[in-house]
Amino acid sequence: MTAWDLAVVGAGPAGAATAIGALRVDPSLRVALIDRAEFPRDKSCGDGIAPQVIDLLEGAGVTGIVEDQVPVPRLRLDRGSFGVDRRMARPTWVIPRTTFDQRLLEAAQEAGATLLRHRVRELVLTSSITLDGQLEARTVVGADGAHSTVRRALGIGPGPMAVAIRGYSPTAPDRSNAQVIVFDTARQPAYAWSFDRGDGLSNVGYGELLDHRHDGPTKAQMMERLDTLLPGATDGGTGWKGHQLPLSAGRWRPPAGRVMLAGDAAGLVNPMTGEGIYYAVATGLAAGRAAAEALAADDPATAGARYARTTRRLLAGHLRHVAAAAWLCRHGAVIDAGLRASAADQRVFDDLVELGLARGRITPTMARGLVRELAGATWDRRRARHRNDIEETSACES
Repeated sequence: MTAWDLAVVGAGPAGAATAIGALRVDPSLRVALIDRAEFPRDKSCGDGIAPQVIDLLEGAGVTGIVEDQVPVPRLRLDRGSFGVDRRMARPTWVIPRTTFDQRLLEAAQEAGATLLRHRVRELVLTSSITLDGQLEARTVVGADGAHSTVRRALGIGPGPMAVAIRGYSPTAPDRSNAQVIVFDTARQPAYAWSFDRGDGLSNVGYGELLDHRHDGPTKAQMMERLDTLLPGATDGGTGWKGHQLPLSAGRWRPPAGRVMLAGDAAGLVNPMTGEGIYYAVATGLAAGRAAAEALAADDPATAGARYARTTRRLLAGHLRHVAAAAWLCRHGAVIDAGLRASAADQRVFDDLVELGLARGRITPTMARGLVRELAGATWDRRRARHRNDIEETSACES
């Protein structure tokens, strides 16, 4: 049986970041990155990479991730007949996961991690941790996605889910050089997107919250909503893939002990936007550092507690705020108010982007903008009703 200091199940962004985080603390650690897939491999995703992700990686010594990629400076948000189109404070990138994940994996291998192709089916926790009777590890991080084997082994059930479909289509002229999101008016919360890769193709897709009381939408239904919201988006499209997204809640409590969860396996996907790469890299780096520090103290059982302390400082406040924002976004009037406030004030727009792509919060500026626009919309409706009442009264009198 092969023994490792740290076994990371899943070699995507969360897993590779975990290995990098651990080896950054102690390059001598024996770290296994375990994945059933052969890399490079495709992964269903919106492919949007926020600049805050690059900040985290560069802080861990990883460079070159966005080399030869085209920055995307603008974000357009539409709902019905109204929308806002602004330049973001910092550009984002749209990098296919085939490229992004491979570059991050190579960085982990260069740091000293060993990639093993294997599908983990069972964890046994005794004085050490055994994976499928073949691998033994002092600490383990589950970074194995929405349907995590490691999470199930810990007895942790899944939380709320969304479902999405993604493909690659020729970039429409009116959607070039931008990330475009169109909120659905028939279903809430739901939206379609078109993210320009900068090479003539765009990542296009549609996603919506799953209702546990009903079956989720079919592929045909999602494709229909995508074409309704973004006419022509599916024309010439290829590589269609569906996937589920485990959405974060307002409170997240990482388990204690020698086994940790990161990224999608931890149920960390932004419930307002569906963004998960920032959480994956942030929690992966934190889990790796926690494992390395616990091993250095010769007390691997403290890894989970160390990880919980770090991630509490990093994400606790943000998760509460984004959960509140996601609940508000179930109401079309709030989305409309947010778009109007963002169109009126660049600061509101920037705060909204930070909340949706990284670890921002509902700022006073954003709250004031929402309240102002909601109050204005209420006043407009009252005036319209009053005017209609007067017209009806006049018509009756005459």
